[in-house]
Amino acid sequence: MLTDQIARLIEEMLEEGGGALELKRNEMAQMLGCVPSQISYVITSRFTPERGYLIESRRGGGGHIRIVRKQMHKNEYLMHFFHAIGNTIEEREALAYLRNLTDNDIITAREAVLIGNALSAAALSDIAPEGRGVVRASIFKRVLLSLMQ
Repeated sequence: MLTDQIARLIEEMLEEGGGALELKRNEMAQMLGCVPSQISYVITSRFTPERGYLIESRRGGGGHIRIVRKQMHKNEYLMHFFHAIGNTIEEREALAYLRNLTDNDIITAREAVLIGNALSAAALSDIAPEGRGVVRASIFKRVLLSLMQ
């Protein structure tokens, strides 16, 4: 799939750049034979703060996009997610956070499964659907605090 190819290329470029990359969307699109909006889509959907990336976009001069992989210690990651959760969180967002924590070796795959099950709609089925996000956020924040050393 083209989006996967774009994401892999950006990841490779980040590795080569030591976790930082500056690219021109139009040049990359031309190189890959796609439209610039596809590059933008991949960046905004896969290189998000929740996944540990900072994005800066500059207009003019061809438009540069700077992507930086955040290097944080375990407690910094956990506190970042604690604050990012806010007062409510949907199940898919929680799973994305867990995937990021696993990918960055903050939690194990088993811990991610256990936490994900505790935050699932099935586990919260006795709670009215409109209240699940609030309860899920509260539980997730308590788990993150308990993981801090």
